[in-house]
Amino acid sequence: MIDISFSQVTKGKAGLAKIIAVLSFSFITFLIPVAEAHHVLGRPAYSLNEDSNTPPSMNIETLIGKFFVTAMVYPAFPKPEEAGRINLYVTRLGSKQPLNADIEFSVRNDGWFNSKPEQLGAQVLDDNVYRQAFRFHQRGDYIISASFWDKGEHYIIDFPLRVGEPLPIGPLGIIVTLVLLLLIVVTMVQHKKIRRNKARDEVSTRANSQLP
Repeated sequence: MIDISFSQVTKGKAGLAKIIAVLSFSFITFLIPVAEAHHVLGRPAYSLNEDSNTPPSMNIETLIGKFFVTAMVYPAFPKPEEAGRINLYVTRLGSKQPLNADIEFSVRNDGWFNSKPEQLGAQVLDDNVYRQAFRFHQRGDYIISASFWDKGEHYIIDFPLRVGEPLPIGPLGIIVTLVLLLLIVVTMVQHKKIRRNKARDEVSTRANSQLP
């Protein structure tokens, strides 16, 4: 934790330079990408088109209730206005029999201000797999949800989807940048105030020393 006191600015330009250097280092540290936690496992693969039989961009595996779920996203790196597909496999633990029920797919923004989910479609089992097509108009991070009912119980599977190139600075980076800029401005203003007060005190001292 970095503790910067405004009293440090009394050391002059060198002290101000050190403060700006520390803030700049903190700024760079916050911009280093970090992995976001999700409730599923993702493994990257190679580029391919929607109809390719080669490995997809992400092979997601997770357990939910009495089911084992595998989701594959095509193509490897979805882009805006590009057709893509989700292949979802849902099998029962133990018997390994595929689920045979309608599955509804929806999508929402993966961010601090999550939008209302939008329906992608409802799919039925086809050759032991549920296939859902998609096409996004804007790049960004999304959460795909697949929900279904079995024996009166409701199941929902969420997994991440990145469309297009990531932004250089995310929402957290923007906030950190604004905070650091504010700290720098406040520090510089405080430094100038101290210099003015010091100059005024020196003038007052000289004036008093000249009095008879």
